Amino acid sequence: MPANIEIKAYARDFDEIRRRAEKLSDVPCEVIPQEDTFFNVPQGRLKLREFPAKPGQLIYYQRPNQEGPKRSDYEIFETDNPSKLKSVLTASNGLRGVVKKTRYLYLVGQTRIHLDDVHGLGKFMELEVVMRTGQSDAEGQSIAEDLMSKLGVSTNDLIDGAYMDMFEKAG
Repeated sequence: MPANIEIKAYARDFDEIRRRAEKLSDVPCEVIPQEDTFFNVPQGRLKLREFPAKPGQLIYYQRPNQEGPKRSDYEIFETDNPSKLKSVLTASNGLRGVVKKTRYLYLVGQTRIHLDDVHGLGKFMELEVVMRTGQSDAEGQSIAEDLMSKLGVSTNDLIDGAYMDMFEKAG
């Protein structure tokens, strides 16, 4: 199963983090509107990610809820019919909730920097260090922590869960 090391944090100065990410990025920023529909599952998380003009992605992942770097194991399945898949999964599993966001994607080496403007929740920064075969979690954590520092993100701003969890806590 593919894996990455993730860090998620509040983006207190979204524009400054964006400016720093642009300087570090290997490619120009890609702006990606996304809608993630989460479904009830007995373990891990299952979401259907929809884009305006691309195939949808069914994403299953497992990761601990903890601040700082954490390993996430995931599987992705692409679909040309996300609305039908959403209907089937809602009927079979139940709908947990929906998260809509505008994602600003930057690539730095093996790391995806996400600056997310989450509708109704706020602005966040997420790092995903895509692990290579044979690479240790410690090496991925080191890469993530170094980028966090370069982006000016404080450890005080780290969050432990997913956006869906934050919506549920807010009630």
